[in-house]
Amino acid sequence: MPKCVRYLAISFSLILLVLCSCKSKTIQLWNGKDFNGWKFFVADSKIDVNKVWSIKNGVIHCKGVPNGYMRTESDYSNYILYLEWRWVENESNSGILLHAQEPDLVWPRCIECQLKSGNAGDFVLIGAGTITVDGEKYTNTERFLAIPKKQESTEKQIGKWNSYKIICRDDEITCYVNNVLQNRGTQTSLTKGKICIQSEGAPIEFRNIRLELFD
Repeated sequence: MPKCVRYLAISFSLILLVLCSCKSKTIQLWNGKDFNGWKFFVADSKIDVNKVWSIKNGVIHCKGVPNGYMRTESDYSNYILYLEWRWVENESNSGILLHAQEPDLVWPRCIECQLKSGNAGDFVLIGAGTITVDGEKYTNTERFLAIPKKQESTEKQIGKWNSYKIICRDDEITCYVNNVLQNRGTQTSLTKGKICIQSEGAPIEFRNIRLELFD
């Protein structure tokens, strides 16, 4: 075998080895039928959360009031989160809370990927935390600290489905809104925790929520 061909064969084998070592496992984070594996939180224990969160035809409907969230029962790290959302009546506020820490609070310590209309793709540090974006380190000493997205809004109009792709790997978070890179943070102070979907303002719907877990 010629030397150049032998080198190409070795290189191809190494590429295959790397690809095999980077396999991921896909799980349906929400099963499309019920809220098995999820827990609800609102500040007022007298509130019937079933009147805030409901399911119809494979879609989660959230009334948006009162403030709170549905969250995973398990902690997660090193994953790609995919989900879709749309506003039902009016554009308002919501968010995907990553690496959320206990205890459950209306504003738990976490790193938020914003869903506020016009700002999807912003990072928000909720509670004490740090993140580095474009070489600048952000440290939160207040309740909230927002770090703006990179591009103009890529969100769709009311009633249209939007997609979020959020990659959490080690101490990095990267988010895409409708397939457009909107933010990337490194050296995050939190790398593992619950995943929460917020109720915060107005009716909003979610579907196709899944995770790809890195080995």
